[in-house]
Amino acid sequence: MADSTTLTGTTLLLGGARSGKSRLAVSMASQSGLAPIMLATATAGDAEMAERIARHRAERDARWETFEVALDLPQRLADLASPQRFVVVDCVSFWLANLLFANEDADAAASHLAARIADLKGPVAFVSNEVGSGIVPDNELARRFRDVQGRANQMLAAAAQQVVLVVAGLPLKLKG
Repeated sequence: MADSTTLTGTTLLLGGARSGKSRLAVSMASQSGLAPIMLATATAGDAEMAERIARHRAERDARWETFEVALDLPQRLADLASPQRFVVVDCVSFWLANLLFANEDADAAASHLAARIADLKGPVAFVSNEVGSGIVPDNELARRFRDVQGRANQMLAAAAQQVVLVVAGLPLKLKG
């Protein structure tokens, strides 16, 4: 996957839970020869999530610089993206959930993020969950999240130079 496209533009990595999309994003950044940056959007709401976050952080070597960004992803990304850095956003799904729980307009925020992709000054890999392949959720919040996530993925896919679907650890290039 580490061809010239992945090192110069924006890549959207889609897939289900535990599909290998985050591992691929970290590999892309690690192999780029650029300074790897992680923009982590998950928040530790309980002990199990805190353990997951710590485990993910421990899997990256000392070259990685990590920034936690729960809400203002577009601005933080604009501040950090540069030709000398490879930024990984892990993940869009947690960011959207954070926005929904903060009663922010997640659709507008996703649209704003997608609109700013063309202005990014360096390579970025966005990790995002593909949530529309399962059953219709049984509650309003879950349905709202699924719909926001689907619309955000569409906007990001349209704006990204490359889109990759990751299934069972295998990347399938959809665009670029």
